[in-house]
Amino acid sequence: MSVLARDFFTDPELLQDPLPYYVALREHGPVWREPNQGVVVLSGIREILDTFADHDRYSAIVAALGPLVKVPQPEPGESWAEVIDRRRAEIPMGDSLVSIDPPMHTRHRALAGKLFTPNRLKENEEFMATLADRLIDEIAARGEVEFCAAYARPFTLLVIADLLGVPREDHVKFRGWLGGERNVGDPDGVHSGDQVFANLEPYFTRYVEERRAAPGDDVLSRLANGRFPDGELPSVADIVRLAIIIFAAGQETTARLLATAMRILAEQPALADALRSDPSGIPNFVEECLRLEGPIKSTFRLALRDSRIGDVEFPGGTVVMGLIGAANRDLRVFEDPDRFDAKRANARRNIAFGHGEHFCPGASLARAEARLTLERLLPRLDEIELVDRGPLAYAKTFIIRGLDSLPVRFRPRR
Repeated sequence: MSVLARDFFTDPELLQDPLPYYVALREHGPVWREPNQGVVVLSGIREILDTFADHDRYSAIVAALGPLVKVPQPEPGESWAEVIDRRRAEIPMGDSLVSIDPPMHTRHRALAGKLFTPNRLKENEEFMATLADRLIDEIAARGEVEFCAAYARPFTLLVIADLLGVPREDHVKFRGWLGGERNVGDPDGVHSGDQVFANLEPYFTRYVEERRAAPGDDVLSRLANGRFPDGELPSVADIVRLAIIIFAAGQETTARLLATAMRILAEQPALADALRSDPSGIPNFVEECLRLEGPIKSTFRLALRDSRIGDVEFPGGTVVMGLIGAANRDLRVFEDPDRFDAKRANARRNIAFGHGEHFCPGASLARAEARLTLERLLPRLDEIELVDRGPLAYAKTFIIRGLDSLPVRFRPRR
């Protein structure tokens, strides 16, 4: 069977290793109507950027979960845009920042911008450095750890918690909710992320309500009392949804990025030595990690009317997938695209964080977390290697690309 005839969304082998699918798409061309879910697959950077920038023709309502989202059918004479507006509350994650379109998206994204200010990110980076040193202190003497559980997940969780101003006494509880075995987009879990959002909602609702009643000089107070650009005060639910998506999505994806970076360093000890000798190469190394093994495989749009991309025509209501993992190996952009090159001159042309209106607001934070982690970790740990050189276990989801665990051993550096 041709690899393109297999179901990218459920095939266990492709969920673990999508590279054969990416290669087949590259040989076929940048637009493909896959036969299992009827999804139009875009595997080229230009095609994704052009399509996702066309907000009049394509809606982000299915951005997070793609074909798992069942959008209500329009009534006779009703457009897809109209039914989305009328029945948004019935659509999974329909009110989330990732799922709304301009001009609503522009208003809500402005609220997120109040968190990611240069001063706030500088404060957060100071916290990061202290936290990284503390976690490295905990693992350095052990000689062998499961890196995701020992460093990547707690580090990214506490960094995003600090950014949002989550009270310290709630950190442990949040960590438990975000540490489950299922992933968003897991064929077995379907909407497994729903439970994370359900758990976080009452906590953030309480935080926002308390700080609206009695504002303080803390991050949550500034978030709770922030206003839209036109001066209107958002509803409590608006603020809560924003905080939850930043918290849950920011923690998950950056933890996967850190695990990818650690795996590559364990597999390429000469590269680890080179970055120890010249830390100025770390930012570009991180960009190449994002390009070749970025934490988001795919994101989606819904065609609002009959459309055509390249030679592929499809009706309104069709799900279009921007296959980020494949596009970041676009031969028209990256030479020898399946090879990891820490010095690749154009590595930052990757679209791991999206583009345009929906460019990830936490991109600078994620890059800083990865850079700072490697700057603190490489001088402390030497001879990093994988404990088991057999197949690694990746998240069983068509949305997330990343390791569920990474056992490594190392020698503390004196």
